[in-house]
Amino acid sequence: MKLVIATLSIVILVLASSFVHPSMALNDAIKPNTNLDCGSMCGARCSKAGHEGCMKFCQICCQKCNCVPSGTYGNKHQCPCYRDMRNSKGKPKCP
Repeated sequence: MKLVIATLSIVILVLASSFVHPSMALNDAIKPNTNLDCGSMCGARCSKAGHEGCMKFCQICCQKCNCVPSGTYGNKHQCPCYRDMRNSKGKPKCP
């Protein structure tokens, strides 16, 4: 009985993998948007910030992550890379 279950499991895995479209593969990740205007996006993001480092750090994060969350605060769920970047002290790097 165990042999039958093991054989069926392998057959199901092989059949399921044959239905995966190549564009869904992990190594076919979305290419970075090289046309992203980090200056204007960070200008909008930092427009209400009193901290002069906002633009500097926003642009560093934008260039690395190829995205900037909308609005002047929050919405970091829109860009997980931007949200997850940390400084050397473990605090959020991106404004």
